[in-house]
Amino acid sequence: MRSRGDGMQIFEGLSLACLGLLACASTPGTAGETKDYGYREDGQVWVRGPWGAINPSKDVDAVIDQLCPAVMDLPRARLRDYGQEYCGAIYTLGDGIYYASHTSTLSNARRIGGVQRKSCIPPRYVNDERGRAVVHGDYHNHPYAANDLSTADKQAANQIWSIRIQFDAGCIVMMLVPHIGEARPGEVFRREGKSWKLIGMIKPEDKMDGIMTPVGE
Repeated sequence: MRSRGDGMQIFEGLSLACLGLLACASTPGTAGETKDYGYREDGQVWVRGPWGAINPSKDVDAVIDQLCPAVMDLPRARLRDYGQEYCGAIYTLGDGIYYASHTSTLSNARRIGGVQRKSCIPPRYVNDERGRAVVHGDYHNHPYAANDLSTADKQAANQIWSIRIQFDAGCIVMMLVPHIGEARPGEVFRREGKSWKLIGMIKPEDKMDGIMTPVGE
């Protein structure tokens, strides 16, 4: 993630659905783009929503609990060094219901042989033809087992939304609540059953570097 900001340009003739946090999806033209995701003219990534694999819910945790099993069904999601990282968004339409977007594989990482630093670009915009999407958080997988949030995942410069969800190939689910722009620690949680367990804090002075201080068991 990068810094906050919506920086929208409004072009004559565009429908209302292309305003605010909605991406105005064009015909895929850049390498890697599909009908479900691509780059906007400002270089930011958009994704299409909702993703039919995830049932919407008034409870955001109910949506989060569906993400890992659905992503693990995607190609190479568990394939370690040869694996694929997928990024998506959790959002609402102002109706009190949470939805998950389709995933994107767009990445800035360079492959060296079979190994690369796994990454995907968290989407900044959701294109949902039903209305104006308000993004609540982003989600992504790591194609390894027992793989926690990386340092880059936790760094302040890479946060946009209220939460960040990450899960590994074993479906251990982590949540970062970065408290962007606040003089209070970021919080890192692990999903245990139907609850969240606080496992670490990111002190305000450590947010830039993404350094987590573990919380005692």
